Amino acid sequence: MKLPYLPDHDDSSFFDFLTKHYPGLTPGGHGPIQAVEQARAGALPVPQATTVLAIKYRAGVVIAGDRRATEGFQIADRRIEKVFKIDEWSAMAIAGAAGPCIEMAKLFQTELEHYEKLEGMVLSCEGKANKLGQMVKANLPMVFQGLVVMPLYVGYDVKREEGRIFKYDITGGRYEESDYHAIGSGGKDARNTMREHFRKNLSEAEALKLALLSLYNAADDDVGTGGPDLIRGIYPTAKFVTAQGITDVADDQLKAVYDDMITARRLRET
Repeated sequence: MKLPYLPDHDDSSFFDFLTKHYPGLTPGGHGPIQAVEQARAGALPVPQATTVLAIKYRAGVVIAGDRRATEGFQIADRRIEKVFKIDEWSAMAIAGAAGPCIEMAKLFQTELEHYEKLEGMVLSCEGKANKLGQMVKANLPMVFQGLVVMPLYVGYDVKREEGRIFKYDITGGRYEESDYHAIGSGGKDARNTMREHFRKNLSEAEALKLALLSLYNAADDDVGTGGPDLIRGIYPTAKFVTAQGITDVADDQLKAVYDDMITARRLRET
């Protein structure tokens, strides 16, 4: 039986392989042309995901995001996931056009798994951040169509024994933040809260509280950011990135922090 044609591939980068042989499957590869044209013309509503943030603390980084996606002035989804585990020591949060954002996160996961299997070693934290920058740059043609993908990447650098935060511009430019950062429509409001309350060497509990407070304040001022939905039991997604790996924060823990926060605010206002 004749086997189907398989392109030669000896590169440790899965993303480069797609770019060379199947460009339509990459960000900015102009695969769904009709959908892109409809989105640009406003005929096809594109859900937008915001707001996400990251804060360094004593043991690593906490990365978090609200759960709301919007289409114009309507809520498209109340439970969207914006924070993804990429590998054992890194996570990524997304803001922008929800579909392409999620696809980029999945492709990034595959890229790092592929590299590790072929090279027999894990890519460095710096190398992972650079690779994500290449993907963002490849998405630039889609940006001109209105399909913006903006990631926030965090990783625990085993060699330096510290958590690190990387932000990107739409051209793939990569910049490291020393303490905290937030992106998305509520990013400015979240950064204002973090700027006011952040201090070096926060404990894990203090970093989580600041992350949730920043999202809460952003939801107060930004229509695109969802606050905690106490009726439906919907809370932000949060993960700790440390030397021990990625830890998901349970809803019960998030609820407890918000209950204390809301109770304190009520007491101040009475």
